[in-house]
Amino acid sequence: MTMTIPNPAPASSAPLPADWRDLFALTKPRVMSLVIFTGLCGLLAAPTTIHPVLGFTAILCIAMGAGGAAALNQWWEADLDAGMKRTAQRPLPQGRLDRTTARDFAGVLCAASVFLMGFAISWLAAAILAVSIVYYAVVYTIWLKPRTPQNIVIGGGAGAFPPLIGWVAATGHVSLMPVVLFAIIFFWTPPHFWALALFVKTDYAKVGIPMMPVVAGERSTRRQILAYAVLLLPLSALPWWLPGDEHAGAVYGVSALVLSSVFLALSVRVGLRERTGPDDAMKPEKQLFAYSVLYLFALFAALVVDRFLPF
Repeated sequence: MTMTIPNPAPASSAPLPADWRDLFALTKPRVMSLVIFTGLCGLLAAPTTIHPVLGFTAILCIAMGAGGAAALNQWWEADLDAGMKRTAQRPLPQGRLDRTTARDFAGVLCAASVFLMGFAISWLAAAILAVSIVYYAVVYTIWLKPRTPQNIVIGGGAGAFPPLIGWVAATGHVSLMPVVLFAIIFFWTPPHFWALALFVKTDYAKVGIPMMPVVAGERSTRRQILAYAVLLLPLSALPWWLPGDEHAGAVYGVSALVLSSVFLALSVRVGLRERTGPDDAMKPEKQLFAYSVLYLFALFAALVVDRFLPF
């Protein structure tokens, strides 16, 4: 099977001169902030210390890698973004950047992040970072997203790598705790993203992307959101029960149970709800999506607070 590069989104004429803000927008700053934060929490929660300069370098590499992968995603999907209301104002669909500039910018960020991580921190952390970039830019963006409604389930692993990379940067090895943190984000991703997909599904349908609400329908998507939220509750508390120096304390454990219980309650409202018509504002779905972002920030923050409390 051969893959073809999508045609560039139509622009009125020649692309305008690239602005640094357009290049920055290619990195998806809002998404990158969560990636950086979970990576930092993985680094800080590790049962060891790392020199502040090296720690900063590791987080910088995670940010560069995530930003480069996001830029590759926008380069590849420029024509799709132009067809969706939610993404039509991005730099490439608007013609503020040419595709070659976007591709080269993304490539430099990705390559620099991996080599800097390898030379400054460890080649194991660099290898995992490289895998995460390929996972998002190739496995998810090019292969899964246009082919299967399970795209966000399988592709969710791409966003789950940062705490694992942060942990490995600090300790030099993979252990049970960062694998659990990876799993938490992996199981959090489908309800988080499907809540969004429920109220923007017409965008995906218009450009032919087989997101779950488009292919399986809203009823099935809602039930699956609820199923993942049920699984997430005990999984989020698992660090509380890990043995040895990777064990998280009661501050994290109680926080995880409370935060995940609220997540489950909001998911129940979505999962058991039937839409009343085309004018339905889908308020529960929007509430779940907004809370899901806060949830991940708060959960990982609790892990770090627990790690540094004297008791």
